[in-house]
Amino acid sequence: MNFFRKIRSHPHFPKIAKRSFSSLKISEQSLNPPLTHGIHVFHCPDAVGIVAKLSECIALRGGNILGADIFVPENKHVFYSRSEFVFDPSKWPREQMDEDFFKISEMFNALKSVVRVPDLDPKYKIAVFASKQDHCLVDLLHAWQDGRLPVDITRVISNHHRHPDSHVMRFLERQRIPYHFLKLTEGKNIEEEILDLVKDTDFLVLARYMQIFSGDFLKRYRKDIINIHHGLLPSFKGGNPSRQAFDCGVKLIGATSHFVTEELDAGPIIEQMVERVSHRDNLRSFVQKSENLEKQCLSKAIKYYCELRVLPYLDNKTVVF
Repeated sequence: MNFFRKIRSHPHFPKIAKRSFSSLKISEQSLNPPLTHGIHVFHCPDAVGIVAKLSECIALRGGNILGADIFVPENKHVFYSRSEFVFDPSKWPREQMDEDFFKISEMFNALKSVVRVPDLDPKYKIAVFASKQDHCLVDLLHAWQDGRLPVDITRVISNHHRHPDSHVMRFLERQRIPYHFLKLTEGKNIEEEILDLVKDTDFLVLARYMQIFSGDFLKRYRKDIINIHHGLLPSFKGGNPSRQAFDCGVKLIGATSHFVTEELDAGPIIEQMVERVSHRDNLRSFVQKSENLEKQCLSKAIKYYCELRVLPYLDNKTVVF
């Protein structure tokens, strides 16, 4: 006891203690360096040992798997996986990671092998298309501003003129996001202009864009396009579908996000959401519920896509992990 009392009473004891704790903190940091989050998706013909090889690849580089989703459909001879892992970038450089997973993709003749490190890789660049309705566009802009969507919005393209003093235009001006009003006129092909505007994007988002892209446009763009439309049950086509459904007294409404194909509103589905309505809803509350579903469904689809959760399955389906 006397010994410890003497040390504590020593005039330099606080400095010694402070130095000791600092050394301990540095030591802990060196033992536990900050780890980075990675995602890998794999799609290949089914075979024995795929999971073992993927796990071995991550483990040998000092990585640790946080979660893994696997799907092997019955009688289809195909394998899907999505892995999330953490790793030390100083021990597993980004270029080496690509090379390691590429070797495995060659080994199993993979149809798709993509690795993404959100903290190191550039954000996906997108262009957003919208017509007169603003609800999906405004929701995406605010989600982007708040950092809830892992994308960079490069521009907004529309076939509808917006007043310079409107909420959307003031927002775009503040954020320095270009707005392109492409007026549809007879005999003018605006798709050439659109292709030039979106050539540097990673994918496109149709936020209630009420125009149809031609098959030629889809072939030339060659990248994915995500669309949102109402999923009113039963389905009501043509003008003012919400009014049609309301007048018919439906009890269930919905929204569908899907990839764009040449067949109108029939591409592979990414996400669907539904909500009940009742006799207590008026037309205004009915429309508001429908629009809220569209906003949420589109936002989820974009987030799933950026997180590598969506993979093609069969001719017109998706695997969504």
